[in-house]
Amino acid sequence: MRIDKFLNAVNITKRRAVAEDMLAHKVVFINGLAVKKAKEVKVGDMIEIRYLEKSDKFKVLQIPLTKSTPKSKMLEFVEQI
Repeated sequence: MRIDKFLNAVNITKRRAVAEDMLAHKVVFINGLAVKKAKEVKVGDMIEIRYLEKSDKFKVLQIPLTKSTPKSKMLEFVEQI
C-alpha cells in the first residue's frame, strides 16, 4: 500500500490530502529516508513524522486491506514508539 493511502487508512492523518501535503514538504520518513507519496509501505517499516517541535514514530504491524479502518483498530496496524 502506498504511504499516502496508508497514513489515511490507519488514521494517522484525517485526510489523504493532508498526508500528500506532508509528503510534499518532506516531513514523512520511512526507515530514516524522506519519501514520496508513491512509496510502498511494508510490514516492519518505521515511519517517522517530523513536526516543528516533536516527531511521532510508528512501526508498521500489518497492512490494512480496506481503504479506511475504525480509529479503535489503529493499534492493530501500527505501534506508536
